[in-house]
Amino acid sequence: MITRRGALIAGGTGAAVVAGGGAAYVVATGDKPEPPAPASVNAQGKLLWRNWSGVQHAYPAARLAPKDEAELAEMLGRAQGPIRPVGAGHSFTALAPTSGTLVSLDAMAGIVGWEGDQAIVRTGTRLGALGPLLAEKGRALPNLPDINKQSLGGALGTATHGTGQTIAAIHGDVTGLRLVTPTGRVIDADRATNPEVFQAARVSLGALGVISQVRIKTGANRRLRRHVWLEPFDEALANAEARWAQHRNFEFFAVPFTGLAANISHDETDDPVLPRGPDQDTEFLEALRGLRNLLGFATPLRKAAAKALLSTAKPETAVDEGWKLLSTERPVRFNEMEFHLPVENQLKALAEVVGTIEKERPDVFFPIEARRIAPDDAWLSPFHGGARGSVAVHAYYRDDFSFMYQLIEPIFRRYDGRPHWGKLHTLNGGQLAAIYPRWKDFLDVRQDLDPEGRMLNPYLKGLFGLT
Repeated sequence: MITRRGALIAGGTGAAVVAGGGAAYVVATGDKPEPPAPASVNAQGKLLWRNWSGVQHAYPAARLAPKDEAELAEMLGRAQGPIRPVGAGHSFTALAPTSGTLVSLDAMAGIVGWEGDQAIVRTGTRLGALGPLLAEKGRALPNLPDINKQSLGGALGTATHGTGQTIAAIHGDVTGLRLVTPTGRVIDADRATNPEVFQAARVSLGALGVISQVRIKTGANRRLRRHVWLEPFDEALANAEARWAQHRNFEFFAVPFTGLAANISHDETDDPVLPRGPDQDTEFLEALRGLRNLLGFATPLRKAAAKALLSTAKPETAVDEGWKLLSTERPVRFNEMEFHLPVENQLKALAEVVGTIEKERPDVFFPIEARRIAPDDAWLSPFHGGARGSVAVHAYYRDDFSFMYQLIEPIFRRYDGRPHWGKLHTLNGGQLAAIYPRWKDFLDVRQDLDPEGRMLNPYLKGLFGLT
């Protein structure tokens, strides 16, 4: 996002407001303490696995790291259940935790071939590594998500997406895949061969088996112009639809307790490279955290201070290859809830979410992200059947996030939202069946491929209504 560099420097127990070369140091309410960490080894001597934000953990009985598909098939056939594939651990839901076998495909990475402009990619490949690999051939994925630390398999399993009114989520560009079932059977699937497996597996939460590789469409590795600017939140709301129609990629972040929004657009260009500067998002978050710590007791003062510090910030521009610009480093940990709403409901829901947070939760300081995603036809895709607009709410990893379930999820559900599979939500069973028209078809394919339920941990059993 955007920051007035040096405007506010915030620490865990204090803040320094800097203006005109002078500084006024004020002691502010400190952050909450570091959340207690689980033991690194449990009573049975099993090592801890923990997700990125720290909210999910497990002590797997076994960990597998196959080197190739044949080894993966052999390992799955004898693995102790529940078998759960894991990538970068960037999901906030309990998709990966297991007391059985955790399977990492980190050793199964890279591009293994091409069919025309379609790349054949092993699913252990991290998105951040895939960009330069494709660029070597003058190609690129059509879009990338907000962060690029995920494995390709994890991104497909949870329907990870970027933003762009005419651009689908990553799984929407998959044209074929190889699925290794928990019995060790290897299935090739595309729209002509095993089409039901293909439609179920493209977004499958790792519940059918382990996808070893995919064939995926690529585009020309074009240069993009990235433009970032702040404006009043009301203006961002009023102009959002036009901007989604105008720009190749557009998103914006409502910044609670400031009255402001940060906009980000990307458009193709032949302009010379203008490198992206050093990361300023972390500094921006530190500024917002400092305002929360210092002035969280008085919303009018907090808004006034934010506008004084941030509203004169200059826009930022960068020009470079898309894979270098579309994703952002996110070193500050958080927990997140994101729902995908019909486009006609997205901005109404966003405005209500911001109003609710500003009324009920002065501890929140993370910006709220709004994106737009094109439709696709994968059975468990949140974008199945029509374009969707996403709204994502974040909470600092040290802060309580239960308000998301109590205050925010009811808003999303009232506006016919579908949850992001890797982010916090409470929906399961019949609730999901009511909003996914091919839900039963997916469960039928899942039962056929894994009749003993070896891929199902307790969370997935509850999600699918199987408990």
